[in-house]
Amino acid sequence: MANAVIIDTARTPRGRGNAKGALAGVKPVDLLAAPLRALADRHALAGRRIEDGIFGCVTQMGEQGANIGKLALIAAGYADGVPGLTVNRYCASGLSAVGLAALRAVAGDGLALAGGVESMSRVPMASDKGPLTHDFDFQKAARLVPIGISADAVATAEGFSRADVDAYATESQRRAVAAREAGRFALVPVAGLSADETPRAGTTAETLAALAPAFAEMGEKYGLDAAIRAHTGLARVDHVHHAGNSPAMADGASAVLVASEAAAAREGFTPRARILGMAELSVDRVLALTGAVDASRAALARAGLTAADIDLFEVNESFAALALHYARHMGIGLERLNVNGGAIALGHAMGSTGAALLGTALDELERSGKRRAVIALCGAAGLASAMVIERP
Repeated sequence: MANAVIIDTARTPRGRGNAKGALAGVKPVDLLAAPLRALADRHALAGRRIEDGIFGCVTQMGEQGANIGKLALIAAGYADGVPGLTVNRYCASGLSAVGLAALRAVAGDGLALAGGVESMSRVPMASDKGPLTHDFDFQKAARLVPIGISADAVATAEGFSRADVDAYATESQRRAVAAREAGRFALVPVAGLSADETPRAGTTAETLAALAPAFAEMGEKYGLDAAIRAHTGLARVDHVHHAGNSPAMADGASAVLVASEAAAAREGFTPRARILGMAELSVDRVLALTGAVDASRAALARAGLTAADIDLFEVNESFAALALHYARHMGIGLERLNVNGGAIALGHAMGSTGAALLGTALDELERSGKRRAVIALCGAAGLASAMVIERP
């Protein structure tokens, strides 16, 4: 991937993923069209050949069905000759879309678009009623458990206490609020929203401590804790996660313009970064959310680098314990991880998040004058994706 470059990124603010959220009145097709239109305007893309447009979206039904990626290209004013594809790799969808688009750009020696969208207020998570969430016989046979219980199991295995995960969540909120107030996030305003709506100022360890565990009753009632114990050998499952230390559901969209190095030079673009390595893999589907570590290690190996060579890590906060697990197993300090907060505070618009994290990492590299970043996400059924980028 060393000959694939990132020309630019754009994302919308994240709105709260419920009926009261600021973006709840915006159709998903229009939400994704906003950052796509911004890239077209910034870089005079009209009339240029674009090899493909590939976009992540997890709940592809209703207003997010019928290949929302292609339809958003039309809504954004792109020519009919621009292809469009919508992909679902669960929470890793947006970053996978960027990697696929980069491959298309290199194969065609041209330009490609990527990104993703999720309107969780209008198309709620699991409303597609797929086997992952609604076929209980399949889940039992495949030993799939809800990811919140998997997160609690990882916390138990790693020895992370309720105080540990609440402290991490509190710091995520503090960093996100500070970054928002400092104007560190470059956003494309939508429906009057110009800043992320999701961070909760005033969050403290004390306010989080008052929240009841979200998955304890489910784990006991449906025998899920017993299934986890049988799979892992744990003596118990400590239920430490709740709404305040879990990823916030959000509405949002993101877009990325990638190119081959030769095409960028030919078209007169100055790349903001190079893609040094990319990895897609899958791990233990029961402890599904540990794969960001494996994917990061694989992407770093392909780039010929180690974690010590990386300045910043932007990793989707799929529960606080998983962020702590990532830092521990990658051997990095929290001062390099999600320095402007993560999904606990900023929200997780599932299909968009991977590409949005890429933009956040690149903006922070430029702001701080640093060089390299790793972007990583894990998802249901063990899926994970990671990418290593480097500023020129």
